[in-house]
Amino acid sequence: MRNMNILILLCVAVGSVHCLIGKSKTSAVESDLGMKIFNQVAMSQPTENIAMSPHGMVSLLWILQFGADGITKKELNGVLKYKRLGTHSRLKNVHKSLTKHKSNDVVTFANGIFIPRGLVLRKTFIKRCSKTYQTGPTNVDFADSEAAASTINKWAEHGTKGMITEIISPDILDETTKLVVANAIYFKGAWKSKFDVTKTHDEGFTGADGDVSQVPTMVQTSVFKLGKASTPNKVEYNVLQLSFFGGLRMFIILPVDSSTPLTEIIPHINVNSIKAWTKILKKEKLDISIPRFTAQSKTNFEELLTPLGFKNIFDKQNANFRKLSKFSHLYVSQILQEVKIEVNEEGTKASKMTAARLLFKSRSTRFAVNRPFLYVIWHQSTETILFIGQFAKP
Repeated sequence: MRNMNILILLCVAVGSVHCLIGKSKTSAVESDLGMKIFNQVAMSQPTENIAMSPHGMVSLLWILQFGADGITKKELNGVLKYKRLGTHSRLKNVHKSLTKHKSNDVVTFANGIFIPRGLVLRKTFIKRCSKTYQTGPTNVDFADSEAAASTINKWAEHGTKGMITEIISPDILDETTKLVVANAIYFKGAWKSKFDVTKTHDEGFTGADGDVSQVPTMVQTSVFKLGKASTPNKVEYNVLQLSFFGGLRMFIILPVDSSTPLTEIIPHINVNSIKAWTKILKKEKLDISIPRFTAQSKTNFEELLTPLGFKNIFDKQNANFRKLSKFSHLYVSQILQEVKIEVNEEGTKASKMTAARLLFKSRSTRFAVNRPFLYVIWHQSTETILFIGQFAKP
C-alpha cells in the first residue's frame, strides 16, 4: 500500500507587523492561486465562517515541487508559474521578509517534515527545504499512530504559541504513511489606531442565514481609508482599510446592498483588485463598529485543488516524487489546512495628540460592519495575501 499525507496548519492572532521591503512576482502569483482556492471553499460553504492563508497553502505546494519529477513536476511548475518566475530565491526572499521582526510585532513561520525512520530523503530535497524554509526532517513511527499524532500536534502547539493544539488525528495515520509536511503561521501585533476595550458593547449582527445575534462590537472614531469598488458585473462593495503599525493592512469588504451574497464578490478579488483598492481609498473621519471575533476553520483541499490543475499529485499510480526520496510510489492523500484568527481590541496605544484631533474636529460618518463581510490581511510591498476570511455568522 502507498500513502503520503500532507498537512497544512496556519494560525493568526491579528495585530501589527513591521514594514517589509522588496517586491516579488512569486508572492503575487501564490496569492492569486490562494484566492482561487479560497473561492472554491467559499462557493461550497457560503453561510459558514472561513479562514485561509493563501501564502501558507502555496508554500506547502512549493515544498512538494522541490521533490517532484516528471509529469508531476510539470503540473506543479505550470500552476505555480515556476518556469516564468525563475529560481526559488524569490520565494526565499519573500519568506525572509515576512519573518523579520521589529519592536513587539511578530510573524512566525514554522515548517515541519515528519518521516518514518526507514524513509531516506534525497540530499537535494533536504537542502532546498533548509535553504528556503529553514526546516529538516523529524523521525516518527507512523505505525504507532497515537505517538506520531502527539509529536506532530505538540510541534503545532509550539509553532502557534498554543493557539492550535490539535491538527491531526491518529486515525489518518498508519504504517503506510510515508510523509507528513506541516506548515504553521503565527501572526500577532498591534493596531495602528487602537480600539478602547471599555467601549466594546453588544450590537446586533445579521448572519448569512438571516438570524440576528448580539455580539461584542468594537467601536472607534478616527480617520480611516474608505472607498467603493465594483465587480465587472457592477456589484458594488465598500472597502475599509485598518492599518497595523508595520507593513500589513486589513481590508474589510462589505457589499453596498445588504442582499448581495459574498460569493458575488469573492471571485473578483485578486492581487490586481487589491492594488486598485489602495488607489481609490480616501481618508475620512469614521465612526466604525466591527465585531470582535474568533474564526477557526479546517479544510481538506483535495477536491478543491483538482479543478485548478492539481491532479497528478493525488494519482496513486502516476504521481512522481522521485526527487523527494528513492522510495517509489509516493502520492498525496490529503492536504489539510487549519486557520485560527482572532480580531480584538489589543494594540499599542495611538498618539494622544492625533486621537484628540480626530475626536473633536469635523463630524464623522458611521460605518457599521453588522452583516457578513470578507477580510483580507495584505502586505503591499511583497504583494502577499497572508490571510483571507469570510465572517458569515457569530
